[in-house]
Amino acid sequence: MDLAALEIFRAVVEEGGITRAAERLHRVQSNVTTRIRQLEASLGVELFLRDGKRMVLTPAGQTLFDYARRMLQLADEARHAVLPARPHGRLRIASMESTAASRLPAVLAAYHQAWPDVQLELVTCTTGHALQALARFEVDCAFVAEPVPDSMLARATAFEEELVIIAHAGHAAIRSAADVQTSTLLGFETGCIYRQRLEDWYRASGQTPRRILELGSYHALIACAAAGIGIAIIPRSVLALYRDLPEVSIHSLGDAGKVATLLVWHPSMASAALSALAEAVRRPAAVPAHAA
Repeated sequence: MDLAALEIFRAVVEEGGITRAAERLHRVQSNVTTRIRQLEASLGVELFLRDGKRMVLTPAGQTLFDYARRMLQLADEARHAVLPARPHGRLRIASMESTAASRLPAVLAAYHQAWPDVQLELVTCTTGHALQALARFEVDCAFVAEPVPDSMLARATAFEEELVIIAHAGHAAIRSAADVQTSTLLGFETGCIYRQRLEDWYRASGQTPRRILELGSYHALIACAAAGIGIAIIPRSVLALYRDLPEVSIHSLGDAGKVATLLVWHPSMASAALSALAEAVRRPAAVPAHAA
């Protein structure tokens, strides 16, 4: 009894027959049939009751199936334990738009060069939506702003950001919400942690914005702030992307503007591809020596 025979046996059971098992294993049907009969002969028992095209496990077959699953799982674990897994497959990433625009291009370009067998997929959304997608296992990992309330998530600090307030160019210095000359707050939809920080900053000064104008991009936020429609909170790294930044005034929040971007994931969903990404953001200049 070898592992190849057990793999064929498991495929026949899980696929419900020879035909689908052969398709799954990329073998001809006659080969699968022969290997099953050889396995039965070596054990001296019938593993299936054959009723036309239907194949039903005998009691002996059910017993072997239970053992086969465990043996194949142990073999797979042993294989991964002794051979370093090279990152491969699909890696689905959710990210805040600001991080995707200002931080990830260089990181993902270097990652792709180091690990070309990984298929990267990136979707941008707010931190709240990213965490929801992670909870539904729609993505493998997410770049989100702290704090992350779910203590069960694994995490790595990826980037340090400085959030600043922007307003029209002629706006006086802003040290607290009382200094803001407009009653409109510009921000992304609910679920954006940066917007939440700005709302909390207002409350800390005993103020409440009278109106919140929700916009879908940083281009729109900056343009509306420059036009005097309202104020917005933006990472300084995003402003640095502009060669021709619209005329705005930039106001520091001091320590209140310091925020970390975290890479988070479910520990059970860890993979070689995800571990390589976590290592890349921890040490952005490092490229694995064996990746060449």
